[in-house]
Amino acid sequence: MVSDASNKKAAAKRGGKSSATSSKAAADGVGSMRISERTCRGVLASHPLSRDIHIESLSLTFHGHDLIVDSELELNYGRRYGLLGLNGCGKSTPLAAIGCRELPIPEHMDIYHLTREIEASDMSALEAVINCDEERLRLEKEAEILAAEDDGGGEALDRIYEQLEAIDASTAEKRAAEILYGLGFNKQMQAKRTCDFSGGWRMRIALARALFMNPTILLLDEPTNHLDLEACVWLEETLKKLDRILVVVSHSQDFLNGVCTNIIHMQSKKLKFYTGNYDQYNTWPVNPRARRKFLPRWSAVDLQKKWRRTKCWSFALKMLVNFPHVVQFVGVTFGYTPENLIYKNLDFGVDLDSRVALVGPNGAGKITLLKLMTGDLIPLDGMVRRHNHLRIAQFHQHLAEKLDLEMSALHYMMREYPGNEEERMRAAIGRSTDEWDGGLVLVSHDFRLINQVAEEIWVCENQAVTKWEGDIMDFKEHLRSKAGLSE
Repeated sequence: MVSDASNKKAAAKRGGKSSATSSKAAADGVGSMRISERTCRGVLASHPLSRDIHIESLSLTFHGHDLIVDSELELNYGRRYGLLGLNGCGKSTPLAAIGCRELPIPEHMDIYHLTREIEASDMSALEAVINCDEERLRLEKEAEILAAEDDGGGEALDRIYEQLEAIDASTAEKRAAEILYGLGFNKQMQAKRTCDFSGGWRMRIALARALFMNPTILLLDEPTNHLDLEACVWLEETLKKLDRILVVVSHSQDFLNGVCTNIIHMQSKKLKFYTGNYDQYNTWPVNPRARRKFLPRWSAVDLQKKWRRTKCWSFALKMLVNFPHVVQFVGVTFGYTPENLIYKNLDFGVDLDSRVALVGPNGAGKITLLKLMTGDLIPLDGMVRRHNHLRIAQFHQHLAEKLDLEMSALHYMMREYPGNEEERMRAAIGRSTDEWDGGLVLVSHDFRLINQVAEEIWVCENQAVTKWEGDIMDFKEHLRSKAGLSE
């Protein structure tokens, strides 16, 4: 959500007071009232006109549960903060409280909290980004009215033009197009109606809006979820140059390392601040007892969270036999229509010891290739050979929707696999993929996960699958250089 006119009016009604308590919000309609899920309290300790924010005595309750109690929040202009915490600790709630101005944020600081994809409409992707700049649109409309007057607008029109020049209005379309291009929209896609895009692509348009607005405070929750690796690299390079206040929640350690100048750890109902990126945060001395308690839970939960956003196929055999490959592609050609081929004449194999990550731009056919491996899709030409004893287990992001979200991972697994001891099941849940003794093929936007798991990088592009000579970090540098972002 943007701190638009309605947000500013709400802030003005509070008169810029240095404390705020919000548990209710008026909804549209006479006598109607929406009860907020959050109760927030805090005292603004920094100067009301400062570009830095320091809030003391901060407490945040969500549905009656205390998430933060008597803590401090300090956000300094020009710093980029990564918000960390155990899964389920409520990291998104402080972002929502800031975005809704339920905390005492000075009125002069505009906020953009990216929460959902852009609405589907007949507006083009480029128009959807440009038209979010309400101040520029207002000034341009006033200039048009003044120019039509008998005296040509006079000094009033000159002042409007000065304001438009100050906000760099003449380059608005160029800037919006560059942002969209960085997020994977070519010129034709930028002219396409937003209603013709999927939800994931409309989320990219919403992200482009947030970057185009360049607000004083930018709040992002898992911004890389709908991006391919190329767009992830571009976003990382763009955000690391941001000279405003950024607060980001991300499961990608590599992304946090590249973007963040500071880390906020949400733990034990407090916000704890550290200087540096994610790796530097991990070098800070902490209570050894707390670290032993925190790291195993973090590792297991973080790994599961990554895999919920990862599409992977695993291969296993009941017995080892003399067979060239457990899955073999022989002259495979495929397209959803014969006129639009995705792959042409593929020849490769996957073995029991294969650890492969598929990379490439969105639409290149990474998921299509996995479906050809499993037999969900049939080639137009050529064949896919599978060993008779091959068993394929698959996990993709939509399977997570079938989980009972009210159950813990431990209890869910014990229900699904009765008769196992609790400690044994705990070990199974936290088990790393590098202990897996079968073949593995995965698609992920997390560079660090790929680096930890994959031994080979296969690039899906231009109707072919090509082995990358190097690791995923070499590939990341290649993408950075390709986008003209190399230092």
